[in-house]
Amino acid sequence: MSVCCGAECFVAIGCLRWLYKRCTYVGSDDSATWPPATSDEVEPIPHLCRIILAVYETDLQNPRNPPLGGYRLNPDYVIKRVTYQQTQGRAPPYLIYLDHSRHEIVLAIRGLNLRKESDYKLLLNNRLGMQMFDGGYVHHGLLKSALWLLDQESEELKKLWLDNGRCYKIVFVGHSLGSGVAALMTVIVVNHRDMIGGISRELVRCYALAPARCMSLNLAVKYADVIHSVVLQDDFLPRTATPLEDIFKSIFCLPCLIFLVCLRDTFIPEGRKLRDPRRLYAPGRIYHIVERKFCRCGRYPPEVRTAIPVDGRFEHIVLSSHATADHAIMWIHREAEKALNLLKEKESETVTTAPKVQKFSRLKSIEDEHKDALERAVSLNIPHAVSTTEDDDYEPQESTSDNEDETFAHKLPLEHKNAEPRTPIEESGNTSSTGLKPGRTKWNDLVEKLYERTDSGKLKTRKDATTGDAQ
Repeated sequence: MSVCCGAECFVAIGCLRWLYKRCTYVGSDDSATWPPATSDEVEPIPHLCRIILAVYETDLQNPRNPPLGGYRLNPDYVIKRVTYQQTQGRAPPYLIYLDHSRHEIVLAIRGLNLRKESDYKLLLNNRLGMQMFDGGYVHHGLLKSALWLLDQESEELKKLWLDNGRCYKIVFVGHSLGSGVAALMTVIVVNHRDMIGGISRELVRCYALAPARCMSLNLAVKYADVIHSVVLQDDFLPRTATPLEDIFKSIFCLPCLIFLVCLRDTFIPEGRKLRDPRRLYAPGRIYHIVERKFCRCGRYPPEVRTAIPVDGRFEHIVLSSHATADHAIMWIHREAEKALNLLKEKESETVTTAPKVQKFSRLKSIEDEHKDALERAVSLNIPHAVSTTEDDDYEPQESTSDNEDETFAHKLPLEHKNAEPRTPIEESGNTSSTGLKPGRTKWNDLVEKLYERTDSGKLKTRKDATTGDAQ
């Protein structure tokens, strides 16, 4: 009897300890050791939030939700607006914004619409390890949406970029569901820059606001120099490793699902998470907006912390009443605007005395941080991770594991990030590196052609590819 009582007490103490740690864990703990971001890094975020909010508006001249500070987008800069009727459910609504004042061509994609069945179908079009891409794994439905959207707009983006002297940046930005589409569009464009007139990697950027976990860890780190994820405090989506389709199947019982996921992930070792190549993560460099503290009510002056995390990349669910509210684009816009104003005020002040509270400061450049993150991924034995010491002509290697499921064979081998784009004329036989004919390449044809390589390295079309995957 005494043994049973002792065991019960031990289990009860363990459960209470777990419950205490979970209830006291706050969103700011994820980035407690990160250095603060600069005003130059934060400055684009409020502006891009306004562009995404414009996708929701029916009349840009008289917006329903006027932006902070009275700043409004110039309706004359809007090149195209696309609705649900025009996308036919293949992608969320979006707009193309030509910003001459900032020298940017912005493609902004809205987030999930809970009333649209097509958005749910897009999320449900996935299963664990279904789609391998560029040496890693991605969300299958979001990838198809990104390919379709590029098929529709690649010529328009190319024309705008060429007409403006090849010096404008192309910025892909999305919120929630749109963030995953935008991130995967960025990866495709970076690897096929000749489709946008040979644009350089430095002129391609992506901002994923309240990002969906859409790519494996090696890809999330590899493209951290071009993809920036913005997370507000306790937002549940970047932290939930549960597949997106399972989350939105249970949208009406989301708190229960978050708690169960939290309980399950507690017993998964960190090493096992890192070694799972099919586990998806929030993409790129992370910018974490922190504006609440433990055991304190209300919101505090926000600060932005940034890093390229490898291990511990938003792996802990936060049991918070704000977990869903922090996902809203309006709150991200508001807190990013406040954080930017505070950063500008601090940077404009002349420091004459030592600060009372010592804070972390950035000791390395962004480029060095990216290099260190890649080397960290290699040191942790993360599958498919690439070291920066590799040759520049490296091409992502496909998994050769003998026990790999054949359903994971849908691969899209792409050029390495440092490889220069080649035109069809430069390829032997007057064909491009993808094996497609010269001229405008349909992105759907690109997917079909790049599904599989032969042993000799030549491309061939998968005969077993279904028509649904090609559409």
